[in-house]
Amino acid sequence: MTTEGELMALFKKKKQLDSSSMKNGVGLITVTKPTSTIAEQFRTIRTNIQFSSADQQLKTLVFTSADPSEGKSTISSNVAVTWADQGNKVLLIDGDLRRPTVARSFRVSNSHGLTTILTAKQANLSESIHETEVPNLYVLPSGPVPPNPSELLNSSKMDQLLKVLKEQFDIIILDVPPVNTVTDAQILASKVDGVILVVPQGIALKGAVLRARDLLKKVNANLIGAVLNRVTDAASGGYYGGYYGGYYGTDDKK
Repeated sequence: MTTEGELMALFKKKKQLDSSSMKNGVGLITVTKPTSTIAEQFRTIRTNIQFSSADQQLKTLVFTSADPSEGKSTISSNVAVTWADQGNKVLLIDGDLRRPTVARSFRVSNSHGLTTILTAKQANLSESIHETEVPNLYVLPSGPVPPNPSELLNSSKMDQLLKVLKEQFDIIILDVPPVNTVTDAQILASKVDGVILVVPQGIALKGAVLRARDLLKKVNANLIGAVLNRVTDAASGGYYGGYYGGYYGTDDKK
């Protein structure tokens, strides 16, 4: 079990902003190499999340990070695939209306999406929600980048949309912007059942992660755990043996 002090000791200097996922999408190793060790790690993350709240059914989950380019989109997309593999009807929403990646990752149109639903007088969900090549997995891309993302996400229409979608899907996963850069993550975190914070080893800064945690607490978000990613063999003791580390519930870091 990793303590907060041990986890923070892995943090180093801040990285450069990476825009490759916006241009090419994220890697879906759970689709391309479903029997790989890394794909199995994503299934472990899914299982740990499922068991993290035995008394509450988690139907809506936000994946975020402290700062940009820390792997939240890769993790949210791959975890969504593993949930669909279980036979659950899953919806992945691109809630990052500033640096969207879902449309590119799953090769769907982004002409209609979350922004068009939130700005339309009468929303047509069928033209914005896309079925993917993964059975049981659907995606709602961002749609055209708006001038007022925070206002749209904080609207009553967003509340109503989540209410409607919860009746249609077993699990809804939202990929949202980093907590420390804009208020979007706090807004959406306050509307869902649980929040997962993605923390890259060797990249995330201790102060940034602590600030993100505090900002989520301010909106009474249910921060159920963190995913330590980009873990090397040396850092993981050879157990995880690859790119992604482990899921740490909030109780693990006390």
